[in-house]
Amino acid sequence: MKKKLLHIHYKKNDSIAEGGVIVSQANLNAMRSFLGEDEVDEYAIHDISKRKPVWDKLKGIFFFLKGMYYGITSNKLHEINNLAQNYEIIFIDRSIFGIIAKHIKKNGYQGKIITFFHNFEPIYFKDKISSFNPFKPVIIKCVRKNEEWACQYSDLIIALNQRDNQLIKKHYNRSADQCIPVSFKDKYTPSELQKERFFENPPVCLFFGTNFPANTEGLLWFVKEVLPHVNIRLQIVGKGMEKIKSVLPVTPKVELYGTVPDLKAFIENADIVISPIFKGSGMKVKTCEAMMYGKYIIGSTEAFTGYDVDFDKIGALANTKEEYIRAIEQFSVDTYKKYNAYTRQFFLENHSEEMTKELFKKLLLK
Repeated sequence: MKKKLLHIHYKKNDSIAEGGVIVSQANLNAMRSFLGEDEVDEYAIHDISKRKPVWDKLKGIFFFLKGMYYGITSNKLHEINNLAQNYEIIFIDRSIFGIIAKHIKKNGYQGKIITFFHNFEPIYFKDKISSFNPFKPVIIKCVRKNEEWACQYSDLIIALNQRDNQLIKKHYNRSADQCIPVSFKDKYTPSELQKERFFENPPVCLFFGTNFPANTEGLLWFVKEVLPHVNIRLQIVGKGMEKIKSVLPVTPKVELYGTVPDLKAFIENADIVISPIFKGSGMKVKTCEAMMYGKYIIGSTEAFTGYDVDFDKIGALANTKEEYIRAIEQFSVDTYKKYNAYTRQFFLENHSEEMTKELFKKLLLK
């Protein structure tokens, strides 16, 4: 007897979960909650995080040209095809694995194939891969081809938001069957003491995120353009962020922590989360995480894309030097508590796993 669903996702072999991995886990949790734990299995495509010798990188070009990326090989495609016959639904949790949809469909799979788009991936990888990487054009072409296959061979596709949906429609001539936003398993219960804590003087502004070009470029812009004009303590936390130490100014205003095992203490202690992100695709997972903790957020249009918030209540929308300075200074006019009840409630009503569970349920069981 066939099981209901096989969830295929990417997994990096390190202990710190990044945004995409967190979203994949939330998707898996949501589907297991209504299909049943025993009815949903997972297949992880692993990527070994270590420096590869030049010869291995050159061999990688062969895989790129065949549309294989992020750990996909011919053997894995064969293994997945054999497994697929035991499930009614194959859920491919990333559009760069469009080759999987193509392979199993061409080999006669009769069930339903669903692909979840975490981003419009050509934009994501254009930002992620250095312009000095000679293989960049080949990789981008591979990514785009996989998204084309995802659209061509999937029975249903899911986008995070309307912006990504419009890009998918423009480039691949197919609209998403459903938009399901970023969600988090609610792991936070604010104590009464935490709810009553007031801002520190000067306020603690937290930037958290991985050492990714869009993150570091936005952060360094903030440090150069905004930080000299505001009285704050800027804390920087995130995987690999210790590597930017050499380009940060030596000032008591900046506290660089880099990679930490758990962000909770930093987010909980922050007065304001800042998110000066100016390019990207998909949705910013750290915005959702900050909301879960009930934080004030000052962020760019990109940081809030996909989140239909009241900017006056959540903190502020800021895209220029002047807007960031004004928004931060505004918090000095009155007395504020660290805990923002509006932000927390917005998370619970719009971006918790309970909310997305209903969207997945509606899509999968129709």
